[in-house]
Amino acid sequence: MALLLSKAMAFYLVFTALVGLCSVSSVAELLGLEQPAKADGSLSFLVVGDWGRRGSFNQSQVALQMGRVGEELDIDFVVSTGDNFYDNGLSGVHDTAFEKSFSKVYTAPSLQKQWYNVLGNHDYRGKVEAQLSPILTKMDSRWLCLRSFILNAEIVEFFFVDTTPFVDKYFTDPEDHDYDWKGVLPRQAYLSNLLQDVDTALRDSTATWKIVVGHHTIRSAGHHGDTVELADQLLPILQANSVDLYINGHDHCLEHISSPDSPIQFLTSGGGSKAWRGDVQWWNPEELKFYYDGQGFMSVQITASQVDVAFYDVFGEVLHKWSKSKELYLPM
Repeated sequence: MALLLSKAMAFYLVFTALVGLCSVSSVAELLGLEQPAKADGSLSFLVVGDWGRRGSFNQSQVALQMGRVGEELDIDFVVSTGDNFYDNGLSGVHDTAFEKSFSKVYTAPSLQKQWYNVLGNHDYRGKVEAQLSPILTKMDSRWLCLRSFILNAEIVEFFFVDTTPFVDKYFTDPEDHDYDWKGVLPRQAYLSNLLQDVDTALRDSTATWKIVVGHHTIRSAGHHGDTVELADQLLPILQANSVDLYINGHDHCLEHISSPDSPIQFLTSGGGSKAWRGDVQWWNPEELKFYYDGQGFMSVQITASQVDVAFYDVFGEVLHKWSKSKELYLPM
C-alpha cells in the first residue's frame, strides 16, 4: 500500500506540472494507474457518491456502515462517483470542506485505503484544480482525483470518465451557477479527444472485466433520469467494447438497471448523503432490477470468473444483490 501511495504522489506531482503547462489545451489524454489485486487475484471495493456535506444528511451514518462492510470484505480501495463537495465544490486547496466532509468523516480503519474520485457537476462549480491538486494528497494520502484516467487492477480495468462537460445545459443554461471550465475549453475538441481515448483504451484492454465510472447517469429512473448526451455519445462506445458495468452517481439513490440490448449493467451509487427525492420515473420492470430512494452505498467483489454486487442502506442492511459469471479460458 505504501508503494502504491508513493507512486500516486509522484504521479500527482508530474500530472499537476503538466496541468499547469497545458491547462488551456483540450487534449484529454487518459493516464494510467496500477492497483494490485489480492494474493489470490481477487479484488473488492466500495462505491459511494454525492456525499460531501460535512457529515450531515446521514453522511456520517453511511460512512460508519461503509467502515463495517469494508472490514468484512477486506476492501482494496473506494470509488467515489463525484459531487464530492457540496454545494459548490472546493474554493481552493485550503477549503475546510475537504477535512470536514472527507478526512473527518471516513475515519474507519477499513476506509484508510486509496480513494479514486471523479468530478461531479457540483465539483465543477468550485475550483476544479483544487480537487486535482497534490496538496490535498499531502493532507490526506487516500485522496486521488483526476478528470479521466485508467486504473489497471489485473483482472479488471477501470475507465474513469469526466462526464460533466458532456451535459449541454451546464453551458447553455447554467442558471445562477458559475462553472470552472478551465482545461475543458474548447469543449468540442475536449469531448472528441476524450471519446477517442476512451474508445481506444477499451478496445486495447485485455482485462477480463471492464468497468466504466462516471458521475452522470446513462440510464436512470431517478430524478435526473437518462443523460441524453452520454446515451448518444458514450454508450455506443461502451456497447461496442463489451463493457460489463457502468457505475455512476448524480441521482441521489441506489439503482440497478439491466441493459436490454447489451451485457452492460447500469449501477447508480449516489446515496452518500442527501436523498429521498421521491420522484421515481416509470421503467420497464424487466430492466429495472432495483431502485431505492434513500441513502447508502455499494460493494463490488471480483474474481477472474465472477463479479458480485451488493447495495446497502444507511443501517448496513443488504437491499439488493446481483452476480455475473464468466467462463475461464485456459491456454492450450
